[in-house]
Amino acid sequence: MATSPILSPTRLGPITLRNRIVKCATYETRCRDGLVTDDLIDWHREAAAGGVAMTTLAYCSVAADGRTFKDQIVMRPAAVPGLARFAAAMHAEGAKAALQLGHAGWFADPKATGTRPLGPSTTFSPHAQTFARALTAGDLDRLERDFAAAARLAVDAGFDGIEVHVGHGYLLSQFLSPYNNRRRDEYGGSIENRARFPRRIARAVRDAAGGGVAVWAKLNMEDGFANGLTLDEGIEVARLLESDGALDGLQLTGGHTTKTPMFLMRGDSPIDELFAHERNPLRRVALRFAAKLIIKNYPFDEAFFMPLARRFRAAVRMPLMLLGGVNQQATMEAAIGEGFELLALGRALIRQPDLVRRIEAGDFDGSLCTHCNSCVAAVGHVPTTCPLRREAVSS
Repeated sequence: MATSPILSPTRLGPITLRNRIVKCATYETRCRDGLVTDDLIDWHREAAAGGVAMTTLAYCSVAADGRTFKDQIVMRPAAVPGLARFAAAMHAEGAKAALQLGHAGWFADPKATGTRPLGPSTTFSPHAQTFARALTAGDLDRLERDFAAAARLAVDAGFDGIEVHVGHGYLLSQFLSPYNNRRRDEYGGSIENRARFPRRIARAVRDAAGGGVAVWAKLNMEDGFANGLTLDEGIEVARLLESDGALDGLQLTGGHTTKTPMFLMRGDSPIDELFAHERNPLRRVALRFAAKLIIKNYPFDEAFFMPLARRFRAAVRMPLMLLGGVNQQATMEAAIGEGFELLALGRALIRQPDLVRRIEAGDFDGSLCTHCNSCVAAVGHVPTTCPLRREAVSS
């Protein structure tokens, strides 16, 4: 049996995790009618049985108007029985269960929601193919209540952790980004003002969840393009969130879904596969003629977010989860040695859900993920899976 700091227990707020590996939220495309399915549970159960300390149910919308896909889970009483089955199944495998709470805002799809998208300001959304409606003070109050109600439902269902999505160009990230946020009230302008609403939401979720559940934010370090959130601003947001005392940690990420999608998903740009999956005629035209201009290429580097994350590690004392191509055991151990309490893995666990068990057995030679990003191209269209793993099983 191999020994490694990866396998050492650690705490995240009020909960104890059996090791340092967390399955991060990666949209599964396995829900139906906004509810948990057996297929969704079984998919996460593989990672839980494979040894992860905690697995994260991706993108649970706090309101029906916050969806990017029609079948995404919407947090409401009808969802609680399925969520409770999900949490119980992860617990049976010895893993903690977390879910990600979010609202797509300007990025929401009107075909999924039946309504005009909402955003910090009235700006055009290429994804929604319409202008967002600027949020009013009443809208902000309603969304704060929605996040709080969703957190209470998560606790009722038996979840151990709640991740507040403040990244990737979704609603709370939009408030931080000057590209989306052009407000002239107390929620726009300076980074302190732009961070005001995400901070309200973090506090509302903490107050609703109580002290027995871990609460953290998935936070953009930077957006990765001109006129987006900068690194220095991201660090200031982290300091503000830490000073508020509502969160138990941060999961560090980056990139904006419509402006810099591959900033997060380094490796191959799966343009042909995106085109094959896309059914919307206007988006197909855009992909055909403008994809290479819209989708900038970012070659894969091991632990590609580490240089940015080190700046955050130096700036705050709260627990940090390192995300972004952490594929080799030596890299994982080095990151823990540098003070990152947890490692958040996505594609590596889609490829090898038993990765932690392999480390325990001394049988891990590094992730088999090739960063082809075929799993990313399929999101929202077919169940998320690794084509290389599927080929290996069928051969």
